[in-house]
Amino acid sequence: MEAAIALIGFSLAAYSVVGNDSIQTLGTFLTSNEDKPWWLLWIFAGGIMAIVVTMGYLGLGEYLGGKGGDLTFGKYGGLFQDPEKPISFPKLTFWYILPPLVLLGITRLGIPVSTTFLVLTFFAPKALPKMLVKSLGGYGVAFLFAIVAFVALSRLTERFFLRNPMEENKGILRDKRFWTVTQWLATGFLWSQWLTQDLVNILVYLGDPADVPFWKFAFALFVLVGMLGYIFYQRGGEIQKIVRVKTNTADIRSATFIDLFYGLVLLIFKFDTFGIGAKVPMSTTWVFLGMLAGREVALRMRLNELDRSKLWPMVFGDLGKATLGLVISVLLVVFLYLAEGRDLASLFS
Repeated sequence: MEAAIALIGFSLAAYSVVGNDSIQTLGTFLTSNEDKPWWLLWIFAGGIMAIVVTMGYLGLGEYLGGKGGDLTFGKYGGLFQDPEKPISFPKLTFWYILPPLVLLGITRLGIPVSTTFLVLTFFAPKALPKMLVKSLGGYGVAFLFAIVAFVALSRLTERFFLRNPMEENKGILRDKRFWTVTQWLATGFLWSQWLTQDLVNILVYLGDPADVPFWKFAFALFVLVGMLGYIFYQRGGEIQKIVRVKTNTADIRSATFIDLFYGLVLLIFKFDTFGIGAKVPMSTTWVFLGMLAGREVALRMRLNELDRSKLWPMVFGDLGKATLGLVISVLLVVFLYLAEGRDLASLFS
C-alpha cells in the first residue's frame, strides 16, 4: 500500500509541479515561440530533462553542481539530513497525496504557489525555516539582480526591442535566426538549473534517491517527460498568464535576457553563498517572481513609454499569491499532524 501511495503521489506531483513550476521557468520560452509547433518545443525541453535525470541516476550529477548517484542532486539529503541523526524518511499514508492535489487545484486558478513549500514541508516540516530563509533570499537576490541588470541594459536593449520588431536582414539586433538560437541556448541553461533545484519536489515520493531501482527510474522519466508534453500541448495553462502580462515577454530577444539572468541567479545558489547550505531546497517560484518584479521596476524606471501606475499592484499581487501558497503549506502540515494524532509541539522542537 505504501508503494502504491508513493507511485500515485509521484504521478500527481509530476503533473502539478511540472504544470506550476516548470511553466514559470519555460514561460518566456513558450510565449516567445508561440509560432512554433508545441511538439518541437517539447522535444527540446523533454530532451534536456531526460539528459539531466539520467545523469543524476548514473551518478554524473556532480557535473551539474549536485551529488553523484542522486536523482535530486543532493537536495534530498539537504531536506532530511540532521548532522546528529541518520536520514529518516516518513511512513507514507494517504494524507501524502493531499499536497499535489491541492497544488493541482491552485494551479488551475493561475496562482504561482511554491511547490517547494507545499510538497516538501509535508515531508520535512522542520526544514521549513531554512527553506523559507533561502527562498526569501532568492527573491531578494533575483529582485536586485534584475533591477541592476535591466537598469543598465533597458535603454540599449528593451527600448530598441519595443520600437524595432524583428525583421530578416536588418542587423544582429533584429535577426530572428540569431536570437532564436541564442534564446534556446539560454533556455536550455536555465532549464537544467531549474531541474537540479526542483526535481526533489517530485522525486521525494520515491524515497532515497540514491537507492532507486531501474524500473522506478524508467517509470519516473516516462511520467516526467509525458507530463511535460501535456503541459506544452496546453501552451502552459493558467500559470502562463503570469508571464504574458509582463512587458514585452513575447519578444524572443527580451525572453533571452530573462532566461539567462534567471539561470544565473539559480546558479548562484548552487554554492553555499549565504551560509544556509547549498543542498537545502529553495523555492524557485520566489526567485522567478523576484526576477520578473525587478525587471518591471527597472523598465518602468528607465522607459517613459511604459505605464508606471500598474507596477506595484502587479508586483505585490504576484508576491501575495506566492505568500498564499506558503500559508496553505503550513496549514496542510498542521492538518497532517492533527489527522495522524501527532504532537504539534514537535514541529518546533
